Amino acid sequence: MAGLLPRPDARGLSGVALVTSDAHRGLVEAIGATLPGATWQRCRTHYAANLMSATPKSAWGWVKALLHSVYDQPDAASVHDQFDRVLDTLSEKLPAVAEHLDAARADVLAFTGFPKAIWRQIWSNNPQERLNREIRRRTDVVGIFPARDALIRLVGAVLAEQHDEWTEMRRYIGLDILAKSRLTIVENTEPEEVTLTAITA
Repeated sequence: MAGLLPRPDARGLSGVALVTSDAHRGLVEAIGATLPGATWQRCRTHYAANLMSATPKSAWGWVKALLHSVYDQPDAASVHDQFDRVLDTLSEKLPAVAEHLDAARADVLAFTGFPKAIWRQIWSNNPQERLNREIRRRTDVVGIFPARDALIRLVGAVLAEQHDEWTEMRRYIGLDILAKSRLTIVENTEPEEVTLTAITA
């Protein structure tokens, strides 16, 4: 399944620290094979849908509220503490749901290993999903493309618009925060900060 993703070094990509996706087995295996050493974050939106399928319909409202409370915490320690409290609550009333949540703990809380300032950008792949929906909307309007080049031009235009928005209006993740997230702590030495180039798309 590693062939699902192209080799990142072939595109000049290196130093990938985190990948956020749903839990599709083939995709997760491909990420592990092509990006060794990168942390995997299970998209919180996709996981909520998975948890909902394991929860009685009548209980989903309050279970969803409990799950959201985990993400509303001010720091990493509080996130993990709240996760424990949620598990305790669910263990008493819905043990199967608690087991489902506990099994996903490391995957859905991987974001806590990074600066809080970028949690919203990394704990789900909603921005990518929105971009995919916009591409789908634009291509649906056209319907049938006369040639591959026409499709590439349209999709390329959508991607260029997103790039321009991140470059000129709001940077998706600021370079200062990226630098902090790449600090390497070496025992008995000072933190070493990695020099980063701008990432805008």
